[in-house]
Amino acid sequence: MAKTLSFKTRLTMRADGRNDPHHGFGKGIEMLLLGVDKYGSLNRAAKEMGMAYSKAWNVLRLNESEFGIKFINRNGAHGSELTPEGRAFLEHYQEMELAAERAAQEVFDKYFR
Repeated sequence: MAKTLSFKTRLTMRADGRNDPHHGFGKGIEMLLLGVDKYGSLNRAAKEMGMAYSKAWNVLRLNESEFGIKFINRNGAHGSELTPEGRAFLEHYQEMELAAERAAQEVFDKYFR
């Protein structure tokens, strides 16, 4: 039986050369911000991901501190929304993620298909 090969890319951005695997902007915070954008609520976004609200807050605060930007505006009982700076950061990350995926696919196809 022939084995099927596949690959998975993982992209994490870190500020100031940090190497802590628990810090950085990656898939988790991307999904959290997309959830805030979709639901208008950090709490709802966290619940949809199966994440505790306190953990979502912690992840968000760590990223805001690490990158020096405010990702969301919090409006108490009225929910949350992405800041213009947060939206731009997210979009740039997604563009970079797509470019990395395409480049990896090209190399994978060249050597393993």
